[in-house]
Amino acid sequence: MRLPGRIAAAIEVLTDIERRYRPVTDALRDWGVSHRFAGANDRAVIGNLVHDALRRRLSIAWRMGEDSPWALAVGAAIFVWGEDPQRLNLAFAEDSHAPAAIPPEHLKWMAAADLEEAPPNVRADLPEWMVPFFEEAFEDDWEAEGAALAAAPPLDLRVNTLKSDRERVMKQLARFAAAPTAISPVGIRIPPAEGPRRHPNVQAEEGFQRGRYEVQDEGSQLCALLSGARPGEQVLDFCAGAGGKTLAIAAAMENRGQIFAYDGDRLRLAPIYERLKRNGVRNVQVRPPGDGALAGLEGRMDRVLVDAPCTGSGVWRRRPDSKWRLSPEAVSRRIAEQDAVLDGAAPFVRPGGHLTYATCSLLPQENEARITAFLDRHPEFRLVPAEDAWRAAFGDLPLPLAARHDWFLFSPRRSGTDGFYACVLCRLA
Repeated sequence: MRLPGRIAAAIEVLTDIERRYRPVTDALRDWGVSHRFAGANDRAVIGNLVHDALRRRLSIAWRMGEDSPWALAVGAAIFVWGEDPQRLNLAFAEDSHAPAAIPPEHLKWMAAADLEEAPPNVRADLPEWMVPFFEEAFEDDWEAEGAALAAAPPLDLRVNTLKSDRERVMKQLARFAAAPTAISPVGIRIPPAEGPRRHPNVQAEEGFQRGRYEVQDEGSQLCALLSGARPGEQVLDFCAGAGGKTLAIAAAMENRGQIFAYDGDRLRLAPIYERLKRNGVRNVQVRPPGDGALAGLEGRMDRVLVDAPCTGSGVWRRRPDSKWRLSPEAVSRRIAEQDAVLDGAAPFVRPGGHLTYATCSLLPQENEARITAFLDRHPEFRLVPAEDAWRAAFGDLPLPLAARHDWFLFSPRRSGTDGFYACVLCRLA
């Protein structure tokens, strides 16, 4: 397929997302199933175009003069990929699979549209109702933080130190321009797949199949390691999900001690079994939900990690469609869930033990507000200063700019990672 046909396909996918209000991954998958002639490279390019259109939906619509699927796909090709609109029109005229040409009135609008004159939330590609949340989180930097969330993300890997080391894995992935992550001591970064480029399929590589590394954003790695778990300790991952942070903690513990991986959703927990086997992890007991799943663990855990369910606002680079589906009601529901999991996890922390709270959200209402409310309900806990938590987990590794006095707020702009919040609490002896 040539670019005009790929743009037309992206319009089809965006139309499906708009009409059926469905996740972008489902729409792209179904398009691929119904268009078997499209090769893997075609599907990757179409996927990139759709994601870029959704990441910068507001700013593209502003510069195109409308927000239709046609405008978003064509606008992404022009304003994100750098295609010349006149040349695109010439290519459209020569391709029977091309979308509608750019009308003269749109060309005039595009030439005159100055993004600096757009409303701030348009420049930041944020829904207007989200602006107060970002202002509270980032103050005068909120617009730049929003814009950074609209960029293409890199591909981050975590080296499984139970089976390999960073230098060895980077050597095996050298052809992908793999380099060390800036903060995580076990992370590797492959540059963003910008424009029509595609990320390498690292899961098809021998290193992944042999469990030498996992795909995991650097921010997620840092949240797991901030738990401070050490070899020989007793650890509960209270919202383990598919096990990404469980695996990171197991490697940090050198397969010594015990990790209990629990999640209230059996389906989310299902992938963990194969991942544990591939990674060579032997110190994890998976505890599926059910009566008595965690019986006998109360007051015994040295570390408890609560990777709480959240809005996912920190991972909008990777899931841009969720930015436009999120609602104030969804935020309220998540807040109630976060309070519930914190209250549910607290009894398992032993006196003198630690509870780490993390989300992939940038919203203060899901982060520091939840911890403030938790401490009001549980005076037996106190916050560990961010610098102390960092030194306990990472030693002399420089404290990142994402650190506040009592917590960490990682983001694409300040730490080059996805957006994550983390803080550590200690239960008083």
